[in-house]
Parts: sequence; structure tokens; C-alpha cells
Amino acid sequence: MEKLNLNSLRVFATAARHGNFQRAAEMLHISNGAVSQRIKQLEADLGVVLFDRKPRGVALTEKGRTYYSAVQEALSILAVATSDLGQSSRQIRLHIGASSAAKWLMPRMSAFNARFPEISLETEIHDTMLERNLGRNEIALWPARAPVHNSAHHVQCLCELQLVAVCSPDFLRPDWPVDTQALLAFPLLQDAHRRWERLVERTGYDGGHSILNFGRSALALDAAIQSHGVAIAPTFMIEADVRARRLVEIWRNPDPSGEYFFLSWPKQYAHENPLRQTVTWILSEFGIDTAADT
Repeated sequence: MEKLNLNSLRVFATAARHGNFQRAAEMLHISNGAVSQRIKQLEADLGVVLFDRKPRGVALTEKGRTYYSAVQEALSILAVATSDLGQSSRQIRLHIGASSAAKWLMPRMSAFNARFPEISLETEIHDTMLERNLGRNEIALWPARAPVHNSAHHVQCLCELQLVAVCSPDFLRPDWPVDTQALLAFPLLQDAHRRWERLVERTGYDGGHSILNFGRSALALDAAIQSHGVAIAPTFMIEADVRARRLVEIWRNPDPSGEYFFLSWPKQYAHENPLRQTVTWILSEFGIDTAADT
């Protein structure tokens, strides 16, 4: 046990969460070989096999699943304790996805800074929902099909995602709106959510279609701005570009998405002014009435 170190446990937890050593390497900014070596050394130190190696990734063994649960809890406790120690009372850390940060938060930062000059807002980008408890002055914004209830958090649904198709005003197209069949004949710009593929499958569209894939929604939207095709995204993510006439809406999904955008913040610190003010501001940006902040 004396040989165990925190870095090895972080590598193990990341690999377990993603089920893939390469993905863990990308998240931790180290080599695939370094991840593999760390895991092998950890297994040797523990005297157990933590992963079943498969051709297309890895899967936790039974002992690996038990250990992962304990490691996640321990890392969460450490992360929250570190956050509580290190956070300035005027510094708010916002956990958010990269595309939501780029397309929703960044266009609003000047207004936030003007309204709350005493609050320092910093972002921490995540590809998946934050699994640990939030510490002092921490807030999380995350999409999901249902809320993940946590007794330590307040959780608020901000909106159901309304999906729309957008393109550059310079992109050749019929007048708005277009029907679904005409829409799917355009060059389609798709992010990791694979919404175009699901729409093609759901509608039974059998015409020719071209899909260009991007890892993030923001990249697909930027490609649409450059007239490479039509992107699909939630309305909250395209509002700034539509107002600036970089994008125009040409189609709106008539069906409920079943996807939602959630806000969470720690109950323990909810009364503290910087956190309360930031939460109130986010809620107001989604049209949710709150008591006036002081």
C-alpha cells in the first residue's frame, strides 16, 4: 500500500470512467503507453487485475468495479476539500462543456463582468458530467435526459433543449422554413451527439445525404458560419450567432428532444453572496424568475 500514489489512482479512475486507455491519455494529456504502464504497476502493487483488456477498449473486472467506486469517492473528497481551501471567496468556478462555454457563456462574459466586477468567474471544461460533489463557490452546467439527484446539491432544470438547424446567411438554401426532407438533402454538419444520424433514421429518409462529423458542437457551428453546410444545435447555443447574423435558423425540430440543461450548486454554501449572485444570474439568463440579488 505504501507504493500507491495519487497520480496512479487518477489514471485508473479516468481509464475506468471512459473504458479506454487512449481516451484516458487524451483527457490526462499523457501518452497511451504511460496510462498502460501506470495501470500495470497499480495492478502489480495491489496484486489484482483491475481491467479486462479487449480489442476495442477495456472493461473493469468485478474487483476493479469495487475498487473504482472506492477510488471515486476518495478522489471526490480530496477534490472538494482542495476546492474549499483554495477558492477565494470572490472566485467562482464554473464546470461546463467546451461548446456551452464557447457559444453560451463567452458572449455573456462582458455583461457578467460589468454587473459583478467583484466576482472572478473561471471555467473548468468537462467532456462528461462532473461526478464528484461540488465544493465552495463551484457551479456545474450539464446536459442530460434526467437530473442526477445529489443530497449535497441544489439542482435546477434550466430548459428542455429545443433543437434547430442553422446555416450561414450566405449558404444557398430555400427560404425559411424548409421541411425535413429538403433539410436532409443539404450538407449536414454533425457533432458527437449524432443528431443528424438519428433524424435520418427516425424519418426513414432514403435520399442521398452527406454528413461531416465534428467532435464538438462549437466546431460544427463554426463550420456552418463558414458556409460548409447546416448544423443542428440547441437554441441556447446559437442565440448569439443568430443575433449577430452569423447564422440563420432554417428548421426547428417539431418533436420534444427529451434532453435538458441542468444547473447545480452546493447547498452548504448556497447562502454565500458570490455563489448566490452567480446562480441568480444564470437562472435569469434562461428566463427563470428569482428574487432580486443584493
